[in-house]
Amino acid sequence: MVREKKIYTFAEGLTTVDTYAVLGDAQKFQKHKHAWKVWRILKEFGCVVYPVAEDLKRIDGSRVYRSLAELKDKVTVVVPCLLPEKLGSLVSSAVAAGANKIWFQEQTWSRELQQECDSLGMTVIRGCVLQHKAYPAISLRYMNPCYWHGLRANKVPAKRFARY
Repeated sequence: MVREKKIYTFAEGLTTVDTYAVLGDAQKFQKHKHAWKVWRILKEFGCVVYPVAEDLKRIDGSRVYRSLAELKDKVTVVVPCLLPEKLGSLVSSAVAAGANKIWFQEQTWSRELQQECDSLGMTVIRGCVLQHKAYPAISLRYMNPCYWHGLRANKVPAKRFARY
């Protein structure tokens, strides 16, 4: 018997059907750093997600792609986990790779990147992926995985205390 894959909705129309590229560097993909957490959470939701860092070859047994160009026509959403000054030609690289959305994490968005996205027709989503993580243990239900979110941060309502 084949089980149907459950589809979850994230911020502004993004779903687990989208394919993701998490953009970081070796430091950000080390365990307990933001890019690693984003990559792991998207994988836990059942998303197709590719880690991208030019200075890393593998993480947790998975191949790490050196650039978005290696993912041409494989991703619909790019999730940058680097500060704007380290993103360089993010928007044009995302467009060239076939992505049509960029999900900016806290502190990765800038007005210049927004203007570039607007001029190239790229959809911009702002907000942290980590706010969508639901913990199965009741004792942890009030803790938030990212300090950018307070106790009142919105979660995916259907998943708030779901077990996977």
